[in-house]
Amino acid sequence: MIASAQTTRELEPYLGTLRRIVTEMGPQSSFQGALKSILKLLSDNHGFIRPNLVIFDPETKVLKLSLSDGAPKNSHVTYEPGQGVTGQVFSTGQPVIVPRMKDHPAFLNKAFGRTDDELGDLAFLCVPIISPGEEQKGGEVIGTLSVDAHSAPVDVLEAQCRFLEVVAGMIANQAAYLQEEMARQKHLMAQGLVGGEAGGDQGDIVATSKAMRMVLGQVGQVAPSRATVLLRGESGTGKELLAEAIHSASPRADKALIKLNCAALPSELIESELFGFQKGAFTGAVQPKKGLFELAHKGTLFLDEIGELSPNAQAKVLRAIQEQEIQRLGSEQTISVDVRMICATHQPLEELVEKGLFREDLYYRINVFPVFIPPLRERREDVLPLAEHFLASYCEEYGKSIRRISSPAIDLLTQYHWPGNVRELKNCVERAVLICDEEVIRTYHLPPSLQTAESSATDTDLSFCEAVAKFEQELLVDALKKARGNMLQAARDLRVSYRIVNYKVKKYGLDPKRFAVTRGR
Repeated sequence: MIASAQTTRELEPYLGTLRRIVTEMGPQSSFQGALKSILKLLSDNHGFIRPNLVIFDPETKVLKLSLSDGAPKNSHVTYEPGQGVTGQVFSTGQPVIVPRMKDHPAFLNKAFGRTDDELGDLAFLCVPIISPGEEQKGGEVIGTLSVDAHSAPVDVLEAQCRFLEVVAGMIANQAAYLQEEMARQKHLMAQGLVGGEAGGDQGDIVATSKAMRMVLGQVGQVAPSRATVLLRGESGTGKELLAEAIHSASPRADKALIKLNCAALPSELIESELFGFQKGAFTGAVQPKKGLFELAHKGTLFLDEIGELSPNAQAKVLRAIQEQEIQRLGSEQTISVDVRMICATHQPLEELVEKGLFREDLYYRINVFPVFIPPLRERREDVLPLAEHFLASYCEEYGKSIRRISSPAIDLLTQYHWPGNVRELKNCVERAVLICDEEVIRTYHLPPSLQTAESSATDTDLSFCEAVAKFEQELLVDALKKARGNMLQAARDLRVSYRIVNYKVKKYGLDPKRFAVTRGR
């Protein structure tokens, strides 16, 4: 009985980590975020140093360092299969324990460039990651999970290695997604859709969710062609950014991208903007003017909200697409134009066609390659990465040093329905950065619209005392997360006595131990 209790105590840290890993891999988490959190757990809970994932790239046939908890000195390190300990584990599919790295001839020390002093008596544990469903076949190894470990007896290292094998099996699905993501990113970089600076602020395109990764995949397919693209989606979903990305990845990237929001001008001015006019065409036309079709010659013309075009303008746009020629207002002379069209709308064009408000022939001309952009509420995995991206951007712009978003604030952001989509989220983060005078964005920095009954999943207004208690509890939970359950450290951070923190913890029924393995955000 005593031996059983002792075994349970020895296993508890491992079981606690495994339970936490299951939580991290929940449906609300992005696969990259989950993997980063799991590597962090291995460091925090078990003293492993620099846990990292090395994933095989099927195209280049090399292993690449893909994720690590700790900045590598060489982030672009690669291994040939069979090369070094990592390459051997990948080739054989068998784990390897190196009791002392500095004494092992096959240990290459490529990724982190440790000195002999840093190596000291550190051990190295490396286990294979086998793709889901392949274990029974004697499997396809897709990468490795490895850690530096403190020197210990062989039986302890073996137990740690078996634990890492369990972890590797649990994260195999996420690692497979990471392998696919590497291939997708490589394809998009080749197309110029990521990693470049030309053609607009493409850094605002965050594609953590599966839905947005599919959208970027479609963009990568159509961008190199001259096919007309129709971007469909609600206002604020990023249609203009995608239009810029398509143009930047096309053979016309060195030519002009001309934009027009068809809803921003009165219908009587749209035609003169699109097609230009001759001198004397109407009162005030004192000199000839080129239209946007002419300005976009050899380049790309982006017509946003094309459903707002007047019937007359629709007919002329159709002719320009079909005949590749236009006529300026007040002129009978035709001008040849070579323009790649990208159109966008949030309206149901099919219904407009049925009602006779949009030309059917124009609809089929622009609907060659439709791309549907999902609203933000349908890709909640992107909310936090987008918010963190905008936070970094606005901190740099306004000279602020805000490090993170508190967990309760994150909950509000992810629960909100975002009728204004990415544009609304961007404005929300900008406002929070402007009014925040701390190092953390908290719920009270967010707009009141996010703190309604709908967003907080409650139908009753809080009294003053209840609101104060809720705010107090939020601060306490955030401090405990940051201190990883250490109430003394939480008291220091909150600048109150330990006695007060202990009292409040009991008052709100909080368990500090559950924060011991929580990664602070």
